Amino acid sequence: MLKNYLTIAFRTLSKNKLFTAINILGLAIGISASLVIFLLVTYHFSFDRFEKDNERIYRVVSDFTFSGEPYFNSGVTDPLAKAVKDELTGLDAVVPIRSWNGGVTVGVPQAESPDKVFSKQSNFVFADSNFFNLVGYTWLAGSPATATSKPYNTVLTESCAALYFPESAPAQIIGKQIILDDTVRLTISGVVRDIEKNTDFTFKAFVAYTTLENTTLKPRNWNEWGSTNGAQQLFVKLGRQTSIAKVKQMITAVYTRNRKKDPGDNSTINFGLQPLSDLHFNGEYGGYGLPTGHKPTLYGLLAVAAFLLALACINFINLTTAYASQRAKEIGIRKTMGSSRKQLIYQFLSETFLLTFTATLLSIALTPLIIKAFGGFIPDDLKFSLTAQPGIIVFLLGITVLVTLFSGFYPALILSGYKPVSVLKNQGPGASGKTRNAWIRKSLTVSQFVIAQVFIMAALIVSKQITFSINKDLGFEKEAILNIETNFFDTVQSRRFVLLDKLRAIPGISMVSLNTNPPSTNSTWSGEMKYKDGKKEIQTDVQQKYGDSNYIRLYKLKLLAGTNNAQTDTVTSFIINETYAGILGFRQPQEAIGKMLDFDGKLVPIAGVVADFHQKSLREPIKPLVIGSWKRSERNIAIALTPQTAGTGSWKTTIQRIGQAWKEVYPKDDFEYSFFDESIAKFYEGEQHIASLLKWATGLAIFISCLGLLGLVIYTTNQRTKEIGVRKVLGASVANILVLVSREFISLVILAFIIAVPLAWIAMQKWLENFTYRTSVSWWIFALAGLLMTFVALLTVGYQTVRAAVVNPVKSLRSE
Repeated sequence: MLKNYLTIAFRTLSKNKLFTAINILGLAIGISASLVIFLLVTYHFSFDRFEKDNERIYRVVSDFTFSGEPYFNSGVTDPLAKAVKDELTGLDAVVPIRSWNGGVTVGVPQAESPDKVFSKQSNFVFADSNFFNLVGYTWLAGSPATATSKPYNTVLTESCAALYFPESAPAQIIGKQIILDDTVRLTISGVVRDIEKNTDFTFKAFVAYTTLENTTLKPRNWNEWGSTNGAQQLFVKLGRQTSIAKVKQMITAVYTRNRKKDPGDNSTINFGLQPLSDLHFNGEYGGYGLPTGHKPTLYGLLAVAAFLLALACINFINLTTAYASQRAKEIGIRKTMGSSRKQLIYQFLSETFLLTFTATLLSIALTPLIIKAFGGFIPDDLKFSLTAQPGIIVFLLGITVLVTLFSGFYPALILSGYKPVSVLKNQGPGASGKTRNAWIRKSLTVSQFVIAQVFIMAALIVSKQITFSINKDLGFEKEAILNIETNFFDTVQSRRFVLLDKLRAIPGISMVSLNTNPPSTNSTWSGEMKYKDGKKEIQTDVQQKYGDSNYIRLYKLKLLAGTNNAQTDTVTSFIINETYAGILGFRQPQEAIGKMLDFDGKLVPIAGVVADFHQKSLREPIKPLVIGSWKRSERNIAIALTPQTAGTGSWKTTIQRIGQAWKEVYPKDDFEYSFFDESIAKFYEGEQHIASLLKWATGLAIFISCLGLLGLVIYTTNQRTKEIGVRKVLGASVANILVLVSREFISLVILAFIIAVPLAWIAMQKWLENFTYRTSVSWWIFALAGLLMTFVALLTVGYQTVRAAVVNPVKSLRSE
């Protein structure tokens, strides 16, 4: 019976090639887009699901408030781990780690070859054996019990071992050595296999944690309870009966007992427990080098997939009912010959299944193209393979069944319900243009255009916010500025000053500045500062930047009062921003000049006040800030280039000379640079990916919606063929007929616009709340979306209507 249904379905679909092609194309686009979104969502939600008892693993994070302002830090104070391990109960594991990056030298004997230098190595971490028990690595060489038990021992991952020792097996590199930053010599004590499953633990080398206490790598604030660093992190594994709330309270209590607050300190701190499953999604705390996922965006993607599938299904329903009149007599004959309604429903569902199955096969071919089109949004390690990912096959089977039922059931009920006597006398529902089900088709069409117009409006507002963010006056100069970063662990500190002198001599460079970081960056250096005005003491967390006397001039920061900092080896004065001046109670910038700030127990005068500028993206408010001069900490070099003449390539030549100067001073380090304005633009990569996604989704939604509208137009013109012929005989022009037919459909688009406007406005206002500084939702966004959709609808309606209107009226009148 099933074979018979499918055979008849194949013959029927073959006879209606246009109907079949349009339906397959619409469904294939919807299914392939849904498949890509399925791959993306499952990729992100698969992170760190493999660790044993992962639901009991948490990262301890620090939540601060200073003067009512919240601050979030993924790290903890250095002494906290030991105190938690010694004093708390109910924990199965306490695992401290400290991240590190810098240069690595592989100690190859001089007789064989010169030392191999790997600059700027990242994903190194100091850890003990508990970390390997927590995550669960597979050991290729060495013992997990002893590999990190002694200082100066290190464990490499298989890929890292292959990089440093390409011709040696894991067991052969045990006992060999590498050197960190030309100072700390480590002995390799183990090799573990790289984690093949999706994880945020991207570490490549594990140095024994006890090494921190015995080398020059020991942190400056190792025993201080008042300094929190994101590099110092703490993981805990809770006992099965241990309460999360209780552990948080106990950790906070340990900190409070050891950290004595100074008078006037208005800060608070609470320690949170971040679940391992949240590590990949929480941007406030961050991960270990991989881009974090964003759950609202992923849920939004699922909604987009649902909408696109719904559009495809609506399109199928409209086209099927539009062609119903052509099958009315067939249905009447089948019923007369004894077919039951149940059999007819099965027949029509089999046709839908055949269409959907073909569309699914086509979607498999389209998916790699869509993945390539979304290259900026799709992670590099996301793969599409039917053989290696059996979940894809299950998803496609589920989608095929779901779409078959959703698309085919309603048309099957309608078509199978025709009465044989009526349809054989040409009096059935398919013979009249005014059926009781017409409102359903129109409602579905309105729904399609509501979705399409919401997508258009959303794409416009996201693009407007990105343009606003990138082009807004941020309070500093960002054009034609290069940033290069010298090695923080370089033991010969004078080298960076030698490089500065070489750079000043290069034509094409107008100014250079030595500093800690540019005015706006994702990295944050902050600390507590106090101010006494004789009556009260104000203590708050203040962001800190350090730079020479050119820093303010190069970035064109606006000095409102006072003078620039003198260029000194130690901090002798501060320039503060307007926000900090306001927190300290100064109404006018001039009032702050000469006042003293308590900085690490030393009184430092305020030399000047600069106008506020944005230290991070526009999502975040401007925070209190000081700018000082402190040569020991200044490792970043900002380079202002002279204006480039069009077609001369002068910047390219200048950058080449900068690279040559770099190699003369740092021959072992790679030359890397970044344009400051491009770094600013990267703040909004997520929004740019969303904009790209919305553009594609909008294009697909418009295309599928127009297919549905085309189906409705075909239905209408087919039913009004005789009417069109009569009107032409009576003198109606093609334009008259076009207006007559189009009026009904344009009214549907206008109705969809009226519904879409409040929906889009609410959604966009909610999205813009993520930005402290944001653009406005302008009226022209809605007007442009409405006009664009109306124009596309007119093209779709006009094409089919003109085709019907230019037919010879004699032929039209013979159609009955």
